[in-house]
Amino acid sequence: MEEDVIIIGGGLAGLVSALGLAKAGLQVTLVEKKAYPFHRVCGEYVSNEVLPYLRMLGVQLSSLKPARISRFMLSSPTGKTLEAKLDLGGFGLSRFTFDNYLYQLAQEQGATFRLHQTVQEVAFADDAFTVALSGGESLRAKVVLGAYGKRTNLDRQMNRSFFRARSPYIGVKYHLRYDFPKDLIALHNFRNGYAGISAIEDDRYCFCYLTTRQNLKQYGSIPAMEQAVLYRNPHLRRIFEEAEFLYEQPEVINEISFATKTCIENHMLMCGDAAGMITPLCGNGMAMAIHSGKIATEQVLHFFSTCHDRKQLEEGYSHSWKKRFANRLTVGRTVQQLFGSPMLSEVAVGMLKHLPPAIRLIMRQTHGQPF
Repeated sequence: MEEDVIIIGGGLAGLVSALGLAKAGLQVTLVEKKAYPFHRVCGEYVSNEVLPYLRMLGVQLSSLKPARISRFMLSSPTGKTLEAKLDLGGFGLSRFTFDNYLYQLAQEQGATFRLHQTVQEVAFADDAFTVALSGGESLRAKVVLGAYGKRTNLDRQMNRSFFRARSPYIGVKYHLRYDFPKDLIALHNFRNGYAGISAIEDDRYCFCYLTTRQNLKQYGSIPAMEQAVLYRNPHLRRIFEEAEFLYEQPEVINEISFATKTCIENHMLMCGDAAGMITPLCGNGMAMAIHSGKIATEQVLHFFSTCHDRKQLEEGYSHSWKKRFANRLTVGRTVQQLFGSPMLSEVAVGMLKHLPPAIRLIMRQTHGQPF
C-alpha cells in the first residue's frame, strides 16, 4: 500500500506536518527513532508568532500551562547586562510535554506512527519514494518530508555538503527549579559559548547552553568545564550554586552545525533543522520548525489537490522556505560571531545596551510575524 506522505523524524516540524496533513485527510506515516514522551536538547522557548497556526490545528496550548515570557536579558561573560521587552513575546514549554501532546493530537487525526524505528534508506524512482526501515519494513509514498533534525546518516548517504565538515559545537540541557522571574528569558555569555534560562511548565526552568568540544576536551568532563568556564559569569555561577537540578545527568548532543543546507534533497522536502538551523542565541528555532511544517503542509496539500506536479511542488516549497528563513539564518550566524570571544561579547553587550533600536532590529531580523 502506498502512503500519501511519509515523514522522517518526529520533532516539531515533523509533528506539525503530520497533524496538518492528517487533519486534511491525507494518509500520513511518521517514523521516529524514539518513543514519546522524551527529552530533547532544546532551549524550549517559542515565539508567539506560532499561535495563530497552532490554534488552527486545534492545539489547546493553555491546557499545557506554559510559562508566558515577555522580557529578555543578555549578559556579558563578566556579568554586565542589558534588558529589553520582547515585541511579540513567547511561551516556555518542555519538549517532553509539547512533542507528546502533538503526537497524541496527530494520532487522533489519523496519522500513523512507526516508533523505535530509523530510516535506513530513501530511494526515489518512477515518481514515488521507497523508504526502508530498520525493522525490515519498506514503505512507499508519493511525498517524503525530511524532518529528522540536525544530522543523521541519511545526510551522509545523500552526500550533503555540511556533513563532510565536523562541527565544533555541543549542546547541554538541564531542567531545574530556581528563584527566577517567569516572564524573563536570559542569555548569559561565557568563553566560547552562551547559556539560556527560561521558565517552562510546572514551576520548572529550562537551562541549556552551547559550547565547543575544545572547551570540554580541555577540562575532561562537563562538571569540570562548567566550573572552570561557565562559573566565570556570575549569573551562571549563581544558577549552578543555588538551583535544584532535576536530572541526574544532563541531556547532551554534539555536532551541532549552523552551516548552510538545502531545503530540497533527492526530491524530499527538508523541514526544521534538517533544512537549516538558526543559532540558539537568536532563540527562534522552535518557531521556525513549526513554520516550516506549515509551509510543507500547504505545498503538499496543493500538490495532492490540484497540480500533482513534482517540479512545481519542489519549486514552491523552496521559494517559500527561502523567503521566510534564508535571511534569518544568515543574520543568526552573523550575530553569533559577536559572541564568540569574551572581548567581543563585552563590547557587543556594552554597545547594544545604549542602542535599544539595534536590539529591536536584531529581534525583527531573526523572528517572523504571526502566521
